[in-house]
Amino acid sequence: MRKTLWLMGLLTVITCQNHATASDDWLPVRETDLSIQTGSPLDFSRFLRNRPIDGAGARLTVGDGGHLARQASPTGKEVFHCASLAWSPASGGFPDHATADVYARQLAMRGYNIARFHFLDASLMMGRRRDFDLDPETLDRVHYLMAALKRNGIYWMVDGLTSWRGGHGGFDDRWGPAPGLKLEMHYDDRAFEHWRQLVTEMLTRVNPYTGTAPIHDEALGLLILANEGGMEFETVVHEIPGRPHYPSSLKQPFNTWLQQQYRTTAELREAWGDLQPSERLEAGSIELPRDRYLDTPRMRDLQAYFIHSEQALLRRMTDILRGLGYKGLISSYNNWPTVQTALTRSELQAVAMNTYHDGVNGYEPGSSIKDDSAISGAAAYLRAAAAARWLGKPFAISEYDHVFWNRHRYEGGLVIPAYAALQGWDILCRHGHGPIALRYGEPFPHKRGMLPYAIALDPVARAGETLAALLFRRGDVSAATNTIPFAMRGLDDLDGDMQAREPDDLTSLALVSAIGLRRGNGLRAPHAVDQPRSSEKGRDMIAALKTAGLLSAANRTDLAKGIFESDTGQLELDTENSLLKIVTPRTEAIAFSSLPSPAALDILHVESAQGSGLLALSAIDQTPSLLDSKRMLLVYATDARSTRMRFRDPEEKVIEDFGTLPVRIRPGSVRLALAGRSGRWRISPVGLDGVVHPPLYRGSGPVRLDMSNETPHGPTTFFLLEIE
Repeated sequence: MRKTLWLMGLLTVITCQNHATASDDWLPVRETDLSIQTGSPLDFSRFLRNRPIDGAGARLTVGDGGHLARQASPTGKEVFHCASLAWSPASGGFPDHATADVYARQLAMRGYNIARFHFLDASLMMGRRRDFDLDPETLDRVHYLMAALKRNGIYWMVDGLTSWRGGHGGFDDRWGPAPGLKLEMHYDDRAFEHWRQLVTEMLTRVNPYTGTAPIHDEALGLLILANEGGMEFETVVHEIPGRPHYPSSLKQPFNTWLQQQYRTTAELREAWGDLQPSERLEAGSIELPRDRYLDTPRMRDLQAYFIHSEQALLRRMTDILRGLGYKGLISSYNNWPTVQTALTRSELQAVAMNTYHDGVNGYEPGSSIKDDSAISGAAAYLRAAAAARWLGKPFAISEYDHVFWNRHRYEGGLVIPAYAALQGWDILCRHGHGPIALRYGEPFPHKRGMLPYAIALDPVARAGETLAALLFRRGDVSAATNTIPFAMRGLDDLDGDMQAREPDDLTSLALVSAIGLRRGNGLRAPHAVDQPRSSEKGRDMIAALKTAGLLSAANRTDLAKGIFESDTGQLELDTENSLLKIVTPRTEAIAFSSLPSPAALDILHVESAQGSGLLALSAIDQTPSLLDSKRMLLVYATDARSTRMRFRDPEEKVIEDFGTLPVRIRPGSVRLALAGRSGRWRISPVGLDGVVHPPLYRGSGPVRLDMSNETPHGPTTFFLLEIE
């Protein structure tokens, strides 16, 4: 019996004596103002220009090839670097008007062109006693921020329902799971009506700063009906040891569905083989599965019922929104890469997914992580998301993160953005309560030190987001040359395992070429993954692609050895050595847990390194390649933590206290050289505020040096390389 879900990653924690962390000896960040100035090396608005959102032609639609496009140019493809705005009172809430203007401009400068409004319902209903009594001040701030974002060419992605409390008044626990609404709206008209009134109240009021209601505004690019609202997931979230896995409220609707599938109790007994004497189809007395982790025909039918109910709710909610006048794109069921949820998502207009590496379930002392490398696991969280995509539909990552305080999270700045570009995805959103901060030291509980799911205060995550703007939105990493469809027949693909998902060997193909689901009738197709699945098919597919000339004979991919080279030749992932290399014309980068021998990319050569980290070199002067560039951004990220952060164990996996500001960066150094580049050169540290400080390294001739992240102005993750 499987007692835990692979997806939840629940851990048993042994509480130990408190241990102080060595990070108190790391380098304290000196910057307090984090706003960057126009023209800074971190100001990407010079080459990542947001176009005006002005009229129906700017509305996002499904363009040619199933990608996001503007209505005025459906043959084009729009790629979106997303800013996650999951604000709560603990993180400062929505800003006042003056701050919103600054914040929106800063987002545009850093390469963001869409923003996700997450837990909007919780913020609007916080402290309210009556149902749907939206806080007027918060609503005004939301409306003003929406207008400020639109003025800066930043679209909106909005959740219709995020909080389990929805629009109910009288609750203060709006950010934590609560049973009821998300599950019951699939079969209870009162719960559905609650959702209808909630989205109506939130989205149909005229925004005085744009002159139109958000639901009619072309800036609303994607609406997620309900965040993570899958039926199975909801029952897992609220599972209590010793109690039934499924709530009794599910029994009647499940029985009604069964009566539509089977004519008699005898027919059902023949199909299942485990009916009890008290169970009769005609009496509606068929029981729900007692144990979700047992593979049975009963469980298989429950999954089929979930698909039926979720797709019916999707159609019903879509009708409501279209009736309210919404013309934009719709998605939902944006988590869990199981076969059941994949089949539900087949009817979505656009597919969205959430995925995490080494997630943590809370901020309380005793919370724990695995502290493992995503690269050594062959980027499992990336592959899980890739296998959820339906080809021919826009695909968005509505949430992802390589979560703090995992010491390998520098990997997140390369893994997801690089492979998202390879896959040709449309939206990429690293989850957090704001991707940037205007300054350190804001007087809010969640801004007093670094926390999980908080990008803004973490220099390592910020370095990753900087690279994401280049690798993904700018398109430095090319899309795959091949697409491998995974055929899906429908309900025939279900079995009794509610955790069933695509085999690892098959999802590993996402590290080589684009993959995605496609409707198929079971007939064999060349260079496609057919049903039934076979884990050996992954190795066969690599061989077949080489035989057909679709993959270079020199491609180094070897699934048995854990080596994966993209069909473009730009990405190479080595699980055994926890190494990821990226070589493109405008960016070269490497992520490593150690570097026992020199690593030569194309231009960037890393001869040695102290400890683990990420090193990247990107052209930022709009030249076509690093060979021509005279102005390049060097990104060097190691690790960062708060001051006096403490753990309960010597391995630093179990948290005791997240500590306080200032943030501290782990010291690091690299010896690097640039092949084929010479001349008069200088390297200047760039503060986390984007300020360029006097050069630390100079030379004439070939570029070769030992570089440290410790500078006279404090530690940093950014440097400006200029070559004359």
